[in-house]
Amino acid sequence: MSKSVDQEILNLVRQEVTKEKGFKLLMETHQERVYQLVRRMVIIHEDADDLTQNTFIKAFKYIGNFEGQSSIFTWLYRIAVNESLTFLEKKKKRFFLSSDDHEEKMQNYLDSGILMSADAIQQKLQKALLSLPEKQRLVFHLKYQEDLQYQEIAEITETSVGALKASYHHAVKKIKEILTEE
Repeated sequence: MSKSVDQEILNLVRQEVTKEKGFKLLMETHQERVYQLVRRMVIIHEDADDLTQNTFIKAFKYIGNFEGQSSIFTWLYRIAVNESLTFLEKKKKRFFLSSDDHEEKMQNYLDSGILMSADAIQQKLQKALLSLPEKQRLVFHLKYQEDLQYQEIAEITETSVGALKASYHHAVKKIKEILTEE
């Protein structure tokens, strides 16, 4: 997204009379990409909807603290990632699920065929992604599917570029193994 759109959003949300208009522009500009990120992390549509909404509620609450060190997009993604990771951890604890049980539950959801436009290849890729640790899945999504630069991903995840490159390399290697073994 361009710096001029970011600046327009910030100018609008920082004035009480135009705050709602600015927030509406923020949502129109970024909601779909935030939802896609969250959906790939949590798989289930209803959970992704809730977490996307939570992300924008937090953004609305804290936009006054936004310093402009990064783009609004990066800031929103950081909020969405944190919301998603927290949600997944709480879900595992609430249902006393081990990581394997949680992975199996999400794979069963994929098998049910309730994906937006899932064909067999997409479904197989989603299952392969579920086998990755959450951090590798996130890095893979941001690099491969969102086509972000490592520096942007580092800002979103608050991780070093070197660690991200290693996570991405391991994720790609695991995905290739899974996709070629059947």
